[in-house]
Amino acid sequence: MTSANASGRDPYPGMTPVANYGPPTSVALTTSGFAGTMLVMVSIFQILQGIAAVAADDVYVTGIEYVYQLDVTSWGWIHITIGAIALATGVGVLAAKSWAYVIGIVLAVAASFANFAFLPYYPIWSLIILAFNIAVIWALSTLLAQRD
Repeated sequence: MTSANASGRDPYPGMTPVANYGPPTSVALTTSGFAGTMLVMVSIFQILQGIAAVAADDVYVTGIEYVYQLDVTSWGWIHITIGAIALATGVGVLAAKSWAYVIGIVLAVAASFANFAFLPYYPIWSLIILAFNIAVIWALSTLLAQRD
């Protein structure tokens, strides 16, 4: 593969161009901002969902019997724990730390499972948070793919 400069001549004949390791593109910065903001927002929602479950058990209505049925207070602490760790990770994503991208994906998957299991208690809200977690997983995966 050769490339031509403005004069039409190849400045380095016979050489293959290498990747550009310059500053990140605006697409990478936009995706990083989106991923970090979404992860922080989802983590705040997780924490609020957990606080509501711990503070007042009667906020959530228990419906039909469900395989993953736990006490609502237990679910509250699960959501608070995942949310607190995800909040710190979201700050790491906004600071463009590679470790935060991987941990963010793992936490978004864990939060997705937690919200799936929480479906009988608050179905619409759980589905919304599940969709947000999918957006976080997509954005962080895109960032990891762009880093290679």
